[in-house]
Amino acid sequence: QVQLQESGPGLVKSSQTLSLTCTVSGDSITTTNSYWSWIRQPPGKAPEWIGASHYAGNYYYNPSLQSRTSISRDTSKNQFSLQLSAVTPEDTAIYYCAVVWFRLCSSDFSNYDYWGQGTQVTVSS
Repeated sequence: QVQLQESGPGLVKSSQTLSLTCTVSGDSITTTNSYWSWIRQPPGKAPEWIGASHYAGNYYYNPSLQSRTSISRDTSKNQFSLQLSAVTPEDTAIYYCAVVWFRLCSSDFSNYDYWGQGTQVTVSS
């Protein structure tokens, strides 16, 4: 059973950088063909894919967020992280980490195999 757990501040001020970490157990973030994603869901809106860490060390980003997004990983800790810079109240959302195997999914979230419980991040103005 793969388990993912998000951690990080629940409140961020506008213009600052949002930083979250996903700790994985039950599998390795370097397992072949795995894609470890960040997904968010703002209140009253559909989920939005932010980006992903590929098992081989590549990173993929949502073009609409790419200029503000950085994803990294620490294989020794089996963690991957998200940094979203210059946040505004529109970045307020529940942020999830999730994993899918064999192909990157940026829209059909039903394909994801395991999810973290999600963490609420509120951006204050």
